[in-house]
Amino acid sequence: MDLKGIWYRLPVWICVTTTSEDYKLLENMNKLTSLKYLEMKDIAINISRNLKDLNQKYAALQPYLEQINLIEEQVAALEQAAYKLDAYSKKLEAKYKKLEKR
Repeated sequence: MDLKGIWYRLPVWICVTTTSEDYKLLENMNKLTSLKYLEMKDIAINISRNLKDLNQKYAALQPYLEQINLIEEQVAALEQAAYKLDAYSKKLEAKYKKLEKR
């Protein structure tokens, strides 16, 4: 083979080699991307499972949370009644002292 034949074939050989290396690189990148997507899928499945568990636990707690809200409302009403009773007892005490002084 003469030198001219080598120079004509060299760009084709470089192009094929480079293209082959590019495809290998792309193949490796695709494999890594596929693995990452599988990891992300597993993470998403775990998150979904945990969210479902949390929703079930919240649903189980819901009646107790409603009871707590009801008790809180009743305590607020009782507190208002206690303030009114305290104010009334102070007025009554003041009237009693005023009548006692006569």
